[in-house]
Amino acid sequence: MSKTNAGRQNAIVAAVVGLGSMGMGMAKSMHRAGIDVIGCDIAPAAVDRFIADGGRGATTAADAAKGADIVVSVVVNGAQTEAILFGPNGIADTMQPGAVFISSATMDPAVAWDLAQRVEALGLHYLDAPISGGAAKAASGELTIMASGSRQAFELARPALDAMAGKVYELGDAAGAGAAFKMVNQLLAGVHIAAACEAIAFAAKQGLDLDKVYEVITASAGNSWMFENRVPHVLAGDYTPLSTVEIFVKDLGIVQDMARAERYPVPLVAAALQMYLAASGAGMGHDDDASLARIYASLSGARLPDAKPKG
Repeated sequence: MSKTNAGRQNAIVAAVVGLGSMGMGMAKSMHRAGIDVIGCDIAPAAVDRFIADGGRGATTAADAAKGADIVVSVVVNGAQTEAILFGPNGIADTMQPGAVFISSATMDPAVAWDLAQRVEALGLHYLDAPISGGAAKAASGELTIMASGSRQAFELARPALDAMAGKVYELGDAAGAGAAFKMVNQLLAGVHIAAACEAIAFAAKQGLDLDKVYEVITASAGNSWMFENRVPHVLAGDYTPLSTVEIFVKDLGIVQDMARAERYPVPLVAAALQMYLAASGAGMGHDDDASLARIYASLSGARLPDAKPKG
């Protein structure tokens, strides 16, 4: 089914809880596909923007979920997901029987499994469906979704998944598997960003032309997707957050907790996490995660580019 074939899904109502950079794109992608989408966010301005783009808005998550066939939760972590479901005015009390809850937050697999058990005990369905791809792919409906859950949960969620994702991986019939796959991805992403920032700051310390370093490395075996994606932020001196330092403080912390429970060594994660913690402690927690390069520079005396004038 075409992502732009409006009208095919008019009978389906979906609620999106969390209209940040990812949730907004996901909501708009479903709206383009003809799904009737109700958006909710703690920031009223985000809801207003979604309404201006043709969607519907609600003031609370519980109101958004009333009558929805599909509820997509795009919040930060397991604790926020639990609060949305079971906290005061939680949506578990307002979702209609048989509806599906799609959880896109990054969390410990054990937390995802526990939430699914509690949701399914209420006659609802739960799809563990963390996401990858960034805001641009969320906006274009081309996310990668790592999902696990019952066959019925997948079937009920299919219209939303088709609208939001370029790739949907079906990874098991129980919640927790999707979360585990996402944590493997986050392990690699967090370490690769730290390595990219270490490398570009090291090049700066050598007095190299950083634009030429970027050109050479992206054409060489040492390149990575994260080097190619994040180093331009450093070259521009622009740390406007696209993905924040705090995201990896959280996610690598989860990886480390999971590894400790399994008595599994993760020395590269541990080293990278210390750099994210240093950046957060230095006041950069809500800046772009490429800010790790600034920490390396401050420790070494390396000179990174200043912000370029805009316009």
